[in-house]
Amino acid sequence: MRPRNRDERLSIFPIFNRRVIGWALYDWANSAFALSVLAVLFPLVLGNYWSIGDDGSAVTARLGWITFAASVIVCVTAPLFGTIADAGGYRKRFLFVLAIIGATMTAALGLVGQGDWPLALGVYLFASIGYYSSVVFYDSLLIDVCEPRYYSFVSTLGFSLGYLGGAALLALHLWMLSSPATFGFVDTSEVFSFAFISVGAWWAIFLIPLLYLVPERHSPLEVSSGAIRAAYAELRATMRKVGQYRNVVVFLTGYWLYIGGVFTVIFMAVNYGQRLGFDDRDLVMALLITNFIGFPATLVYGFVAHHFGPKSGIYFALLVYIGMSAWAIFMRDVQQFYVMAIVIGTVQGGVQGLSRSLYASLIPPEQPGEFFGFYNMVTKFAHVLGPAMVATAAMLSDDPKWVLLTLMPLFLAGALLLSLVRTRPSEPTTE
Repeated sequence: MRPRNRDERLSIFPIFNRRVIGWALYDWANSAFALSVLAVLFPLVLGNYWSIGDDGSAVTARLGWITFAASVIVCVTAPLFGTIADAGGYRKRFLFVLAIIGATMTAALGLVGQGDWPLALGVYLFASIGYYSSVVFYDSLLIDVCEPRYYSFVSTLGFSLGYLGGAALLALHLWMLSSPATFGFVDTSEVFSFAFISVGAWWAIFLIPLLYLVPERHSPLEVSSGAIRAAYAELRATMRKVGQYRNVVVFLTGYWLYIGGVFTVIFMAVNYGQRLGFDDRDLVMALLITNFIGFPATLVYGFVAHHFGPKSGIYFALLVYIGMSAWAIFMRDVQQFYVMAIVIGTVQGGVQGLSRSLYASLIPPEQPGEFFGFYNMVTKFAHVLGPAMVATAAMLSDDPKWVLLTLMPLFLAGALLLSLVRTRPSEPTTE
């Protein structure tokens, strides 16, 4: 793709203001859940404490199906939430309620006893719903904090701060796990309990800047008082509306494929390492490295995309994922796992941040909640695909390596569809 002309190569520094920082800090807040709980703590504790003594494939299946269930629920509710929030101008209020639900349920995981995996799965389900649903409103606020030409940088700024914040808290947890007595804990089970509680508190505290610093554009749209029935009527209207924007449809189809693969790599990492026999501390350290690398790497993605557009960065990231999926089949030792973690860290935040900014540049600006509700429905539908693949594979085979090979067509097909997307605002068809 050709670089933008001189007029478009604008300095990014004027957009470092209270609105942007307040918005980006929510990534710092909720990424503690995404990293510490979703990617590390929950898989580790589920396998070693709540499901102690159970077969590894059974644990993998439980993890896959509960993630599948959370994604299905968010798939159904995301466009509904977006439509209602747009109509009332209540995106921040919805975000607050859902984030508090997620943070509270995360803290509650610290109180679940050994062997009680059914309760752990139930609490995790509500925590996951709070996390994923709040992102619907967070994403839609992007258009309220900066102009379209800054979307790529601001979006990746959020992801980069998320990686830094999540990694900082996880580093503390790792230190505690390596020396529980230093912090007054009797054993690692107490450390895990504290870790879940601290993630919930971290999430709630760093939500506050967004609530006070980020403005919210009010929409003239209205939803009739028919409550749920009216809202789902709006959902059907949203689906028809999105269908009028062919450029948006093509992007969402490609995005659904490749982001499903990206999410599965994140979701599988710790469980995959456990089943290869790697030590839990090595797994946590590898993911910590991924996130510390993700902070500067994602910022670099934002700089590059600001000048050259987001598609080139997404293509490069997908190429890396294809290579890593193929290489993981031959993995034998933990050093190779570290290498894979480092490489994935250079692209993981970039592909997510640039996808969000590219989509923001394609949709009509007057209905961000509605269109981002649909975007998050597609995201969660992609998240359904990955966990279902993992859970099914776990029931069919004891070898986890072949699951990653099945992801390669998702990356390839997603990149092909992305090449058909025009990088300018979509116009509705008039057929």
